Amino acid sequence: MFTLDYKSRLPIYEQLYKSITRMAALGAIDHGEPLPSVRALAQELGVNPNTVQKAYQMLERDGIICSVPGKGSFISSDSSAISQQREIAGEKMEEAIRAAADCGIQKSEVITKVNNIFSGRDE
Repeated sequence: MFTLDYKSRLPIYEQLYKSITRMAALGAIDHGEPLPSVRALAQELGVNPNTVQKAYQMLERDGIICSVPGKGSFISSDSSAISQQREIAGEKMEEAIRAAADCGIQKSEVITKVNNIFSGRDE
């Protein structure tokens, strides 16, 4: 269900956080859908349960998931958290484009880079 790059410099818990956030934003995981338990997901991914717990804590802090004691963790039905994540991503994108323009990178180069990034995700 979730893919991790064990060779990445990005910590596993951050990769898991981003993966779950992305899946929730794209609708691959429905609102209210349960996530695997910490122990089950850690075993499936071959990582320490504390790593999964840290990702779940970050997701809960940011309103992406909600935890119900004794029941598990679920994708939050409040879509404002995902909207907020999209807004933050948009702001970062705008900041990056302005920085690129300030460095003399042409609009066509930016567009080519964006197209390459999106086509790389489609593969």
